[in-house]
Amino acid sequence: QVQLVESGGGLVQPGGSLRLSCAASGFTLDDYAIGWFRQAPGKEREGVSCIRSSDGNTYYADSVKDRFTISGDNAKNTVYLQMASLKPEDTAVYYCAAAPYCSAEDYTYWGRGTQVTVSS
Repeated sequence: QVQLVESGGGLVQPGGSLRLSCAASGFTLDDYAIGWFRQAPGKEREGVSCIRSSDGNTYYADSVKDRFTISGDNAKNTVYLQMASLKPEDTAVYYCAAAPYCSAEDYTYWGRGTQVTVSS
């Protein structure tokens, strides 16, 4: 059974850091790209970052470039999103999803999300 489970969200002060994890089961990271998305209340879902372990390609939205780092651990079948210099506008539910390529229009599998709140 294919499953993606996010963890690591929470409440953090502006300027702080968090590391999100996306644990995959039922498939291997070599076969898929893993993307991180986020959705804030009243806003559309936004693509944040993506990695395709098989070729090392990564992608970052302009809004998070130089602050967020995506990485994968194939041995643990887990993708991480290290978030630094967090801003209140980063507050959202963060989801990970799997697709054949980062540029895919439709991501096949989705996790349930983890809440990130940036507030003082």
